[in-house]
This record gives sequence, structure tokens and C-alpha cells, in this order.
Amino acid sequence: MCGMASAESTQTSVHEPDPVRPTQEDGVAAAGSELIGGPLGRRALLGTSWWTPVRVIALVAIGMFALGLVQKAPCYNGAWFFGASSQYTHACYSDIPHLYQGRGFADGLVPYFDKLPGDMQYLEYPVLTGVFMEVASWLTPGSGTIQDQEQWYWMVNAGMLMACAAIIAVCVTRTHARRPWDGLLVALAPAFALTATINWDLLAVALTAAAMLMWSRGRSLAFGVLLGLATAAKLYPFLILGPLLVLCWRAGKWRQFGTALGGAVAAWVVVNGPVMLFAFDGWSKFYTFSQERGVDFGSFWLILAQNSDDPLSTDTVNTLATLLMLVACVVVAVLALTAPRRPRFAQLAFLIVAAFILTNKVYSPQYVLWLVPLAALARPKWRDFLIWQTCEVAYFLGIWLYLAYTTSGDAHKGLPTDGYHWAIGLHLLGTLYLCVMIVRDIFMPDRDPVRRSGADDPSGGVLDGAEDVFVVGPAARPRRHEAAQFDGPPVEWGKPGTTGGSL
Repeated sequence: MCGMASAESTQTSVHEPDPVRPTQEDGVAAAGSELIGGPLGRRALLGTSWWTPVRVIALVAIGMFALGLVQKAPCYNGAWFFGASSQYTHACYSDIPHLYQGRGFADGLVPYFDKLPGDMQYLEYPVLTGVFMEVASWLTPGSGTIQDQEQWYWMVNAGMLMACAAIIAVCVTRTHARRPWDGLLVALAPAFALTATINWDLLAVALTAAAMLMWSRGRSLAFGVLLGLATAAKLYPFLILGPLLVLCWRAGKWRQFGTALGGAVAAWVVVNGPVMLFAFDGWSKFYTFSQERGVDFGSFWLILAQNSDDPLSTDTVNTLATLLMLVACVVVAVLALTAPRRPRFAQLAFLIVAAFILTNKVYSPQYVLWLVPLAALARPKWRDFLIWQTCEVAYFLGIWLYLAYTTSGDAHKGLPTDGYHWAIGLHLLGTLYLCVMIVRDIFMPDRDPVRRSGADDPSGGVLDGAEDVFVVGPAARPRRHEAAQFDGPPVEWGKPGTTGGSL
């Protein structure tokens, strides 16, 4: 019995594909590995110690998160509380301590049910994020000065958000089973560490990353429930259902999509329903605030407004931004149905969320968190990822220096308006660059770092290796697609279970 078991396990290990080693296929990863001893050798023993990729990446993510907390130290020690512009000059601003009192948590007010003093009558966040904020307030000591309480509130939230960061890193690491080290892109992303505690976005990002993992394992209902919860924490995750719809349409996976959609709707209703029924005015504040909010930081709409003698009205911007987003949705749908090979789920998920960010009338610096996990799955190439991250770090510094300039009076310490426009431009160009590289990968699959190693769609779940049943355009006509020249194994597609072959 033991001999047979040993033989079977040996045979399985022989035929099981080896994990992809980034240091052997990515020049930037190989160069960066010199800091820790150089690229992984061919005879290296993987998975034989406690230090598995998942554990290493989770610890790296926690370490980088901790460095992000250290970066906020000047604000924690006083800049949040003294001086109008010091929290901007130190680039350590966070909404969290300011909203502890500003949204009634210090006074024990119940979000959505109790009116707030001041212009903002109700909490302007989705319900699940409001629950997260409320739980953190319960864990915050009510004694001491208001400054002490706000410091405690930020630390409690930071601890809860650190758990979210670890979950994100682990989920990304496990989504592409043969590419666990791609999770380092998330763990080491500088913009991730810098923006993690500005707001509460990591809750929705963690739920979305967990949903992507569930879909990759073929668990449609779990995916839907998690995505519904993510949408109850932040609006953007529901956008991912659009690409999934057209991909399932192309592959004929209607039952799985219906299960996912039903789970998402049910989870969202369970969270939102009670608040909607008993505190509609408070519940709807997030949606009315989003609609009424004018052109704000980080968007190309702001550049247009600040360079125009007659800026567009908020209603006009809302209409134009919606039209642009609808056009982007149509483009993504056409791309999904006409590409020579069905795009990977993560690729289209990144493109649709990026389109929302690029067309929206506001871009807060923490919105980069929405894209980091999707970028690691869609385009796991260190060079392109770092180019994009450099642009985002430049924007992170640019917005705080601009706010320092506008709040420092006649001293004008910081970045003037024209300089801030350049920072916005870098953010836009960096995101567009990554979009272009992903679209190129879709039309030339042999340049896709995931597919060139022999995979089809490891984050696609039931879509992975599935045959097409509905294709539009030239891709619908059987023909032989010529492969681009590249260093790596050719990829065969369109057959269930295919992991590699010839074109």
C-alpha cells in the first residue's frame, strides 16, 4: 500500500507543471533578486520548508504595510491636529482620524440613522464600510482627549486594514496557482503601502480579491456573494460583472454567471436592505453625494475646469462621464467577443475598473488600491508594473504638495496648479500605458506573461480552457493565427484542459 501510494504521488509530481519562477522569465525580477542572492536556481527545492510563497508574500505585505504606517508618523504625532498644511507637506494625510469626530463616532451616533451636525447630514459611505468604521469606533477607548481618541481610532483601523492587506496578498498569490510569486507585485507595490490607510478602500479590495480567488476555483456562488459584499463596501466591484458577462457569453457559461449574479444581488440586498428600509435618507446619502459632488482632485475634468473661463456644470460632467464610461464598456465588450482568443478574466476586469477611474470626475489617491491586485493578475510583468507605480507615487506626492500650496497662504509652500496638472497627467498616462499593454496581450496572446508559460486563463475558473460558442468578427472564421516571435513555448487555445501546444 505504501509503495503504491509513493509511486502514485511520484507519478503525479512528474506530470504536475512546475511553478513559474519570475527570476527566470522576467529581467527586472532577475535583476532585483540580486539583492537577496540572485535568481532561483534550476535545482532549488520548492515547497520543502515553512517558507512557502504564500507565507513569504503575506509577511512581505505586512512589512510593507508597517512601513506605510511609519510614513504616517509625522501626522500621528501632531500634523493631523496642528497646522493647516503640515499634514500635506509631510504627505501623511488620512481621512480616518478626521472623520472620527466629523462623522459622529466620537459622540456615539449611529451611522445612517442619526443626523450629523454640519453640512454632511449623514455618513457618505456605503453600508458595509460604515459598519467597518462603526466596529472600529467600538474598539476605540472613549477616555482621554479627542486627540488621543482619534489616534486610537486610526490605530484600530490600521490594524483591521492590515488584515485586509494580508488577505489581498494571499488571495492574489493563490489565484494563479502556477504563478504564486506574482503576489509580490502586490506586497511590494509602493503606492499600495503609501495609500493603504488614507481611507477604508482596502475592505472592498480584500473582498474583491477573495471573490476573484473563488471564481478561479470554480465556486460561482461564493464569488457572487463576496463580490456583492465588496459592492456593499464600495461601488466599483460591481463593474467586474460586466466583463464576466461577455466572457461567459462567449464561452456559453450562462448557468455559472447566473449563479454568480444571484449571489451578488442577494449579498448586497442582505447588507443594504435593512438600512434602506429603516433609514432611507441616510442610506441614500452615498449615492446622492456621488451624484452632486463637483469636479474634484485627480481627474482630467479638473484640468479642463481649471483652464476654462466657463467650466462645465456638475450635471454636464456627470452626463459626459457616464457616456464615456458607457463607450468604454462597449469597447471592452467588443474586445471580449472579437479577440482571436477569449481574453483572460483578470485582463478585462482591470480594463473596466481602469476605465471607470480614467473617466470619473474624481480620483482620490487611494483609488490606486482598486487596481493593484487586478494589475498583478492581468499583467504580471515587473517593468510595466513599476512604470505604472512610479506614475502613481508621483501623483501621490503631487496632490499633497498641491494641497500644501493651496493651504499655506502667501508662503506658497508646495506645488502650484500647473505642476499639479502634470502630476495628474502622469497618473493618467501611467494607467493608460498599462491598459495598452494589456490590450496588446489580448490581441497577441504569446506576449502575455501568463499565457506564454502555457496557461490559458488560470483566474477564469470555468472559463479556463473552455471552447468558444459565440464569437464575432474575423475570430469567428476558422483560420490559423500566426504567433509573434518570442522566447518561450507557443500556446494552443480553444480546447478544454489545454496547457500548451503549437499554433
